[in-house]
Parts: sequence; C-alpha cells; structure tokens
Amino acid sequence: MTGLWGVRPRWRTDVLGDFFCPGCGGDRNYRRQYGRRWLRLLGTPVLPVGPVTGCVQCTSCHRRYGVETLDQLTCVRLAAMLRDAQYTVALALLAAGGTGGRSAREAACGVIREAGFEDCGEAQVLAALAALSGVGGEAPLDLVGAGNGLTVELHAAIGPLVPHLAQQGRERLLLQGAWIALADGRYLPQERAALLAVGRCLKLPGSRVDELLEAATNAPH
Repeated sequence: MTGLWGVRPRWRTDVLGDFFCPGCGGDRNYRRQYGRRWLRLLGTPVLPVGPVTGCVQCTSCHRRYGVETLDQLTCVRLAAMLRDAQYTVALALLAAGGTGGRSAREAACGVIREAGFEDCGEAQVLAALAALSGVGGEAPLDLVGAGNGLTVELHAAIGPLVPHLAQQGRERLLLQGAWIALADGRYLPQERAALLAVGRCLKLPGSRVDELLEAATNAPH
C-alpha cells in the first residue's frame, strides 16, 4: 500500500536565463523554479503539504541548485568584463605616460587587441582616450585624484571583476599596464602612480605591487 502514496514537489517556472552550471562546468540555460510539496496518490497530486525552497534547474543536466548559483558569472560575462578591464587599464597607462611615444602606443594597442578588440587601431585608441580623459595632447596625465572620465572608468571596470579573479589573474592585469609603461623607458612618476592606483583597484597588497613592478623592469613583455 505504501507504493500508492508519496510526497513530491510540483514545480513552476518563473524565470528563464543563462547561468554557469556547476554540474556541467560551463554556461547553460536555466529555469528558476518554485513550488509546493504534494501528497500524491498513484502519482497524482491530491493534497498540498507545504512549500519548497526555490531553485535553479539546468536545462541540460536537469540538476537543481540553490538560487545563489546565479551569483556566479557566466563564462561569457566574465570574459567581457576582463576584456573591458584590460582595455581600460591600457588606456589609463597610455594616458599616464603620454601618447607621444610610438612604442607605448603600440604596446597599448597590443594589449587591447590581445583582450579581444582585434580591429582596434591607434586612431580608435587615441579617440577613446581623448573622450574619456577629456584631453587629447601627448603630455603625460596625472590620473590620481583627477576625477576625470578615465579615472571613473578604471574603478568601474576593475571593481566588479576583482571577486571573480584569482590573484594570478589580477597580477597579470597589473603587469599588462606595467609593460605599456615600460615600452618607452623607465616608469614616469605619473605611470607609477597610475599603476599603484590599478593595484589598489585590484585589491593587491602594496608590497606585492612594488614587487611586480620591479620584476617587470627586469623581464619586460
């Protein structure tokens, strides 16, 4: 007789979207679901017995996870945020060192293309730099405390990314800026100040930032 009865949830879907599925190990579609437990007779629900905690179901593996799983960035979103951070750091260091040196311009463009902006050339980089920094000259720019658009973009691009990057990834982002600064010689005071600001945005200890900047001078990219 016990096989006649059972208690199982009855689910309803209220949201569809994309998420990083822990079971599949990649981006998948999901259903966000809520429901109630029902007493069933021969599989037919006959009496509600209480709510169940909302969940997220992967449409590929069909496993269910807590709704906190949606806090994990998808691979696509993480890649886009990293690309934007690399782009902004490159602009910041180019602005800090000035755009007059060809080596620095080429290094910045190289980092930006590596980030995924493959069709971005010097003209586009300089135009973006002028729009964000509010200046278009070749002289070095002191970004620290300047409050210009580039400073704001630097914090906006890096801050949300930091919790999702391992320390190695954060250090590489700083080093990419250092390679731009070193492309046409030793660090200028404005470049070092900009790199220290990037390090703070990345939540790297000041002592570690100093070590990385020193290491970059001995082994340039």
